Amino acid sequence: MSQDRAQILQMISSGEVSAEKGAQLLTALQSPQPKPEPAPTKRGHWFHVRVTDLETDRVKVNVNLPLALIGVATKMGARFSPEMEGVDWNELVNVINEGAVGKLVEVEDLEGQERVEVFVD
Repeated sequence: MSQDRAQILQMISSGEVSAEKGAQLLTALQSPQPKPEPAPTKRGHWFHVRVTDLETDRVKVNVNLPLALIGVATKMGARFSPEMEGVDWNELVNVINEGAVGKLVEVEDLEGQERVEVFVD
């Protein structure tokens, strides 16, 4: 006998609840409990690449693409951002597809005086 069932029967026998209320509690205890729905995952909608001049803090390039075009965006980023040569673009796409949101990559090229940021929101 489950601990909850025993507790309800004890409450009935001690008079804490009526037999009718106890029967309702026992019936509710036997009913399958609905599983809670998982909380919706916050997923990003936009893929951003921003290149900023480190000296002036001026944005030199600002690319905003729908996340559905992530494949195109990563190929573009790899092609036009040689300072991001060490970034594993396939891994970046995997992380984004798993629901990552926020700044994913930040690379500073001190020689070229540029900062490249990749983020999803």
